[in-house]
Amino acid sequence: MTEPLDTNQMIQEGLSGIASDQERLDRIDRYIRGEHDGPYTPQSASAEYKLLAQRAISNWMPLLVKTPSQAMAVSGYRRAGVPDGETSPEWKAWQANRMDSRQTAVHRGGLASGLSYVTVQRDALGQPKARGVSARQLFAWYADPAGDALPVWALEMPRRPDANNAKDVAKGWLYTNTSVIEVLVSGGKDATIQVVSGAPHGITLNGVPVCPVVRFAPDIDLEGRVTGVVEPMIPIQDRVNQTVFDLLVAQTFGSFKVRTVAGMAPEFQRDPETGEIIYDENGRPKPIPIRADASRFLVAKDADTKFGQLDETPLGGFLDAIEAGVKHLAAVSQTPPHYLLGSMVNLSAEALAAAEAAMSRAVTEYQHSIGESWEMVLALFGAILGQPYDPEAQVTWADFESRSLAQTVDALGKAVQMLQVPARAMWSRIPGVTGKDVEEWAQIAEEDNSEARLASAVTKALVPAPAEAENAA
Repeated sequence: MTEPLDTNQMIQEGLSGIASDQERLDRIDRYIRGEHDGPYTPQSASAEYKLLAQRAISNWMPLLVKTPSQAMAVSGYRRAGVPDGETSPEWKAWQANRMDSRQTAVHRGGLASGLSYVTVQRDALGQPKARGVSARQLFAWYADPAGDALPVWALEMPRRPDANNAKDVAKGWLYTNTSVIEVLVSGGKDATIQVVSGAPHGITLNGVPVCPVVRFAPDIDLEGRVTGVVEPMIPIQDRVNQTVFDLLVAQTFGSFKVRTVAGMAPEFQRDPETGEIIYDENGRPKPIPIRADASRFLVAKDADTKFGQLDETPLGGFLDAIEAGVKHLAAVSQTPPHYLLGSMVNLSAEALAAAEAAMSRAVTEYQHSIGESWEMVLALFGAILGQPYDPEAQVTWADFESRSLAQTVDALGKAVQMLQVPARAMWSRIPGVTGKDVEEWAQIAEEDNSEARLASAVTKALVPAPAEAENAA
């Protein structure tokens, strides 16, 4: 059994871990932001070629990340001990942290690079405070990289110090199962580490102190390796960019007819006063440009002059190749092709659901992994708030599947009538309904029931029963 690391050793190993994956993560970040490796161009390429190479970048990467991310949104949280219709303290902390909107950045970071993090701490008032962190800025060490929900320790460095500047100092935080430690790391060849301060965070689950850093890894294997959406698509993206570049070159230099003239000597520019031929700086006579457009005729003095033309380069093959590359992106990433190509004409709800079936399965798989991570974040919220840990607690996801509202309501109604499922249990399954809506509906239903019971009691008090009425008569 290895000895536990001290603070300096954890910081050193954390810095090495961040640096080891920096090149790969930086490349993924570049491609998402549209800074792709340029298409192939000859070494003697002119300024026009280089300009076309810049314009050839067609960035599909953000759409590959946004498409599954837009289909995932945590909309509620259920755990034992919370009466029906009431909001749990953990979910109130979720709302206080504005996580309805901030969860999107965490999802997209995890989908893009395969990994993102959320740190949980106490704010100045002792309330839970959650913050998403990019995988480029944090390294977490796990005893079991594939199976552990929480790391043993983690190092966050929002900025790395300049390796060539010994005066450059970057601040970071070391998270352990007991404390959060602020550290300073200097640049230069001989980097120095200074521990500024540390404070216990006091976060425990079932009485066991834990490191308050939660990993979001939508696609992780049994060895703890992660794969994002972007990296496998980079070769296909480069092929699409190359094809677009070839299209632009053909469009710029060969997409129009070229008129030719054979057997005609050009006329040269002459000095209007002397009539002598004007020569350029290389001693060659300057020809008079031939103006050829749709409104002009070409006329030659020599009867043997022949006019002809070279046909333009067909562009259809380039367009087909671009479409094929985009379809490859769609197939490998499980993105519906019509999302990328826009080729959708009056599809019914059933046809749209069938076209999006592959993406729906991928999103469901992502939700299994990401949902466990959000449940751990909410469990840490509860630990700070003094709530008991419920390992069976579940987050609920908003429904974004392509179904008509009439189909959904009809299916829910049949579940209530034929399977005897309580009607109130179906409220949260209506598309677009949030946990707050369910809470308000439950309150309204209770008020309606109270009014109905009150009306019944008043009626019974004012109107005597039939037997009582006969006795009174």
